[in-house]
Amino acid sequence: MSSNDPAPVNPFIQGLPKAELHIHIEGSLEPELMCDIAERNGIALPFKSIDEARAAYEFDDLQSFLDIYYQGALVLQTERDFYDMTWAYIERAHADGVQHVEIFFDPQTHTDRGIPFERAFEGVRAALRDGKTRYGISHEIIVCFLRHLSAAAAHDTLMHALPYKNDIIAVGLDSSEQGHPPSKFEGVFDRARDAGFLTVAHAGEEGPPAYIHEALDLLAVKRIDHGVRCVEDEALVSRLVDERMPLTVCPLSNVKLRVFDTLADHNIKHMLERDLLVTINSDDPAYFGGYLGENFRACQEALDLTHAHLATLARNSFEASFLDPARKRELMDAVDAYARRHAD
Repeated sequence: MSSNDPAPVNPFIQGLPKAELHIHIEGSLEPELMCDIAERNGIALPFKSIDEARAAYEFDDLQSFLDIYYQGALVLQTERDFYDMTWAYIERAHADGVQHVEIFFDPQTHTDRGIPFERAFEGVRAALRDGKTRYGISHEIIVCFLRHLSAAAAHDTLMHALPYKNDIIAVGLDSSEQGHPPSKFEGVFDRARDAGFLTVAHAGEEGPPAYIHEALDLLAVKRIDHGVRCVEDEALVSRLVDERMPLTVCPLSNVKLRVFDTLADHNIKHMLERDLLVTINSDDPAYFGGYLGENFRACQEALDLTHAHLATLARNSFEASFLDPARKRELMDAVDAYARRHAD
């Protein structure tokens, strides 16, 4: 199923209140919208049709995905472009019953090609605010540093983010994990925390459990993004359980990037049953074949998840969020009430 095809409706999953905590907004740029924006901006794409563009969204590994991901982002030029991309995601999230989103925004993808930070950020922020007004979807923004670039470049991005501090909850770390350990960015994360930002980081997807340790110990993260390789280190698993450290797992993404051969091989159910604070997320849904609802549906089918499992995952998404405690409790209680009404 392509991410643009209508997903089969599962009434329980659709109605289940949930948050999404691991979504790269640039990774929600569907080929159709990419082509529309390119035409609007007079940008020539190397595709003769929408079908050819969608075929280009196929890839073999993380690096080949990143290559097409950055190529797609080239069409984003104006504040309206960033608004339209973000609004399209908000509509998909609303259709999936999402109540709260915490999006990753990659400024360097745009500033490195001459697009001002302010232009991109304000387009994204405006759409998120409209999503709150129209659909009641609350939001936070996490500005990520591209780990394949230098720590100095990350520091420059942090300086751009400071004027928008009231609109940015945290800084994060994404892009190619191999060869770019969290320790590379320890100084930048220290400065970000000093400025009042929370911190998160991708670790333990293609990188080893040692990267998770570094993210915890050196970057003082409040969440681990991905983290599926934690199970290779029993001491680490125990620590994550004891600290109630959230893991924002992206099942369809993991299969697409060959972290697991099939969804039936995925370890999220095992992690859930180990009492790890795991959540389900879509990562880059335009490229990985499914938004949040489809990730829930696919996991339910492949891993034989019960309504109780799904409700725990939804509840975890609010517990792991950066919502204020009162709102967090309200939404967790809403999940519990929904689960009681729809018990297996």
